[in-house]
Amino acid sequence: MYVTISTDHGSASETGGMQIADTPLEDNLNTPTTRLRAGSYLYFEGDPVERLYEVASGVVRLTRLLEDGRRQVIAFGYPGDIIGFPAGDCHHTDCDAISDAKLHAYRRSALDTGNGDPALHAKLLQAALKEISAMQDHFMMLGRKSAAERVASFLSVLMDRNADHVGAYRQITLPMSRADIADFLGLTIETVSRCFTALRKSGIIALDGSQTVILLDDAALRAQSQGQMKEAA
Repeated sequence: MYVTISTDHGSASETGGMQIADTPLEDNLNTPTTRLRAGSYLYFEGDPVERLYEVASGVVRLTRLLEDGRRQVIAFGYPGDIIGFPAGDCHHTDCDAISDAKLHAYRRSALDTGNGDPALHAKLLQAALKEISAMQDHFMMLGRKSAAERVASFLSVLMDRNADHVGAYRQITLPMSRADIADFLGLTIETVSRCFTALRKSGIIALDGSQTVILLDDAALRAQSQGQMKEAA
């Protein structure tokens, strides 16, 4: 899980019932930042890859659809993550913003050839290797972990990366829906909801509304994520 420089794109236009950023980024090195409103698309599966993007703020979602309409959430891109690595010459996912987001754009050639800025080339190469490692971890989770372990793993990663400290505890506000989490973890919405309820009843987390998760017992959450404790009923 990503769970991934200044043209302003504050508005979005309708395309096939979906919103997409108004125009591609300008080829102007002085204005290499794009902004997406929640619900706007950065690119679609099959689009040619011209740039890679570093998330500066907000959260984006990478998804793929089967022909029958079933959806898989591939990753969530948080600040510091780099997204858009090509499969051949094309994007292999759709990418949309699930909260207002700002992204820095880098030309694909900075990864392919290394010409220009060696530090940037190294940064993009390391990000690509990190993505491969993250996807391997995700495959292991989907193939071997129980539903409760998957949800605990998901929350544990987000707590490590994005938690705010509130008194003695840490908390996160989830920008994604339960359906997004389910499609990322290969579960049903009902199963995800049951796992959240079980964690709450076990005293591992507390919920402030549906989207804010307060971590009460870090050690227990990590143990749950690694299958080291009995799952709560």
